[in-house]
Amino acid sequence: MLDDRATGFTEAELMAILPALQQFARRFHRGASDVDDLVQETLTKAIGSSHRFQRGSNLRSWLFTIMRNTFCTKYKLSRREQVGGLDDCAGEVWSPPTQDLELRAHELERAIDTLPRDFRLVVDLVLIQGMSYELAAERCDVPVGTIKSRVSRARARLAGMLG
Repeated sequence: MLDDRATGFTEAELMAILPALQQFARRFHRGASDVDDLVQETLTKAIGSSHRFQRGSNLRSWLFTIMRNTFCTKYKLSRREQVGGLDDCAGEVWSPPTQDLELRAHELERAIDTLPRDFRLVVDLVLIQGMSYELAAERCDVPVGTIKSRVSRARARLAGMLG
């Protein structure tokens, strides 16, 4: 129960203005729960700041001002908030199709299969497994220059086959 001597207005005065507050809140929000929340927050702020209200001034105007300012403040804050993290994928409208990558991978696999055996071996060791030229040369028992040359020629053939 509000004491009009301490607050400057009575509970009955607030209850009389409540429908007008709800109507005014509908200008800001469409949802009933949002309207109710805004009205409730307005009344909470009004009661908390009731010592600032001067008896004899327009209570309705004062409450409408509180409501408008509350809405504007929340609106400004909501525009600054970032929902989700930076790695949140909900903001992405599309994701690249994986079929293209699979098709290209199958094309590459078929192209590698058509290479001569020595080229296939160095492509597997150096390009696919990531082995160093030196280690691949030891494994194949050939000089490092031969491995580099085979890798280079294999790349050129693959590029020609795949376009």
